[in-house]
Amino acid sequence: MRKKIISARKFIKPSFSYLVEKKRDGGEFSDEEIRFIVDSILDEEMPKFQQAALAMAVYFQNMSAQETATFAEEMMLSGEVIDLTKITRPKIDKYSTGGVGDKTTLVLAPLAAACGVVMPTMNGVDEEHVISNLDKLSAVPGFDPVLDLKGFHAQLKKVGCTFIRKDPEIAPVDAILYDMRMETGTIPSLPLITGSVLSRKLAEGAEGLVIDVKWGNGSFIKDVEQAKQLARSITRVGRSMKRRCVALVTDMNQPLGDTVGTALEIKEAIQLLKGEGPDDLQELVLKLGMEIVRLAGVAGSTLSAKQTVQRHLKDGSALQKFKDMIEAQGGDTSVIDDPEKFPTAKHVRKLPAPKRGYVHTINAGLIAEGVAKLAIKKNGKYDPAVGVSEIKKVGTQVKQGEPLMMIHYNDEAKMEEALEYLKTAYRLAPKRPNPPELIVERVA
Repeated sequence: MRKKIISARKFIKPSFSYLVEKKRDGGEFSDEEIRFIVDSILDEEMPKFQQAALAMAVYFQNMSAQETATFAEEMMLSGEVIDLTKITRPKIDKYSTGGVGDKTTLVLAPLAAACGVVMPTMNGVDEEHVISNLDKLSAVPGFDPVLDLKGFHAQLKKVGCTFIRKDPEIAPVDAILYDMRMETGTIPSLPLITGSVLSRKLAEGAEGLVIDVKWGNGSFIKDVEQAKQLARSITRVGRSMKRRCVALVTDMNQPLGDTVGTALEIKEAIQLLKGEGPDDLQELVLKLGMEIVRLAGVAGSTLSAKQTVQRHLKDGSALQKFKDMIEAQGGDTSVIDDPEKFPTAKHVRKLPAPKRGYVHTINAGLIAEGVAKLAIKKNGKYDPAVGVSEIKKVGTQVKQGEPLMMIHYNDEAKMEEALEYLKTAYRLAPKRPNPPELIVERVA
């Protein structure tokens, strides 16, 4: 539970309207005022309409690094803070803003564990773009995404990684404010994102954080400069909170890898854990993995970090850690040994290129929406068999009628609805474009 901190000097509680007006007019909150705001939200004393007004004021006026650090710390302290000090291995977590076809966290958690790094992963709702990692793992029969905090600690000690739904006792004020931000259009606020990420990840017991900030049409961040600003904000505030942080800004203007779906993406993650798979995903796994082992102190030089990551992908130890994690959470590991056991769709149909040319642009967000139309059942769960594969990437030359992707589906009516999204996702041109750089910037 939250520990009340009593200041040596008496703090006179301000009115909520005063706080809203102060931030609206560009003022900076004191540590005591931020503590009071977080306590008032936790205790349900601040009305919802004033929480909304405050979120909007922060959206337009921002927060200083000091304000954001205090805000993150107070939200972290609003619930349980997990003590992992009895686990002697370094604890490094990874945060991603979410992207279409992104399987990197599914690979990096067991890879980190194989390298001797503990990754205390709880899946937040902001770390996904339509299909979350837990949605993907639901394709594994029996896999349970729920662990209590005691079980979370025990699994980290034994296996070194987890994939679980965020516990409601972790940073509860952040959860309240996230719902408010969804309702008020303030999700993109940099200080609110920064405070949210750090409060959760540090409450989970992380000593350091590797951040993947994605920008583009397959991310909620559409502007590359805003992505760079977020990367700088999280790393700067994280350092001020005495935590090691490094961020990569990465391109999300086309899907990552060759597949989008649930079982299809798990199969691709298994390929990556064998040191195989699509080039773009291999590159991103390698670069993020190197950052994790260097931040953890497991590897010193860039060359040593690269060799460490590559060795554990090729020798099977990362794949074994993935199986250990699946087994620990009740999943059937036989599908990992034989991915052909995953459900397959009744129908597979190509999306033909309407003309000859080069893939000029891809709207990854439209592909994600199309897959969601195919996959989401009436109960809100995903059909594990459906999705898209063999995605042609930017810069690829295609002939008329050649498949831009293969569509795996079970329902003809859903297929027709999904096609409207998938057809409009591609733009072809007569000249070959320059493929975008996957990694835009490193911030440390």
